[in-house]
Amino acid sequence: MTIRTRSPNLLDNPPIPVQAKLAAAWTSFMFLYIYVDYFHLYKPGAIDDILAGVVVGFDISPTLLTMMLASVAIPALMVMLSMTLPTRVNRATNLVVASLYIPYSVVNAVGESWDWASFYGLSIGVEVLLLAFILRSARTWPRTPAVPAGPATTDLRQ
Repeated sequence: MTIRTRSPNLLDNPPIPVQAKLAAAWTSFMFLYIYVDYFHLYKPGAIDDILAGVVVGFDISPTLLTMMLASVAIPALMVMLSMTLPTRVNRATNLVVASLYIPYSVVNAVGESWDWASFYGLSIGVEVLLLAFILRSARTWPRTPAVPAGPATTDLRQ
């Protein structure tokens, strides 16, 4: 008698936990976010404005730099929080933060000339796609009933 077993397909993908998907999306968002700011420095006049003490029309001050740091620190923290927060809090936090960052990302193009539409269109478009993925992943997080952590206990006195 021959027993046939199903051999595993080497291209099968095991399910990826939602937390890992969220952390990966926030990591991708952070890379893009930082590189967009970096590439902005290549814009004619950007370095001259910085040397003159102005960034995007605002005087450089401790308050401005603190706000800029916070705007980068929040998504950076989301990478870690997505992997460590309890599920219910994790889901809500991702929904709130990603929802707030969509308009924040779009505002980056306000006041820019049409000459730079491709740069801002691509960067904001990819940022919004990543944030939409985060929102979708958090919103559709599977709800499964609570399962006991260990094997069921049995009464040994029987």
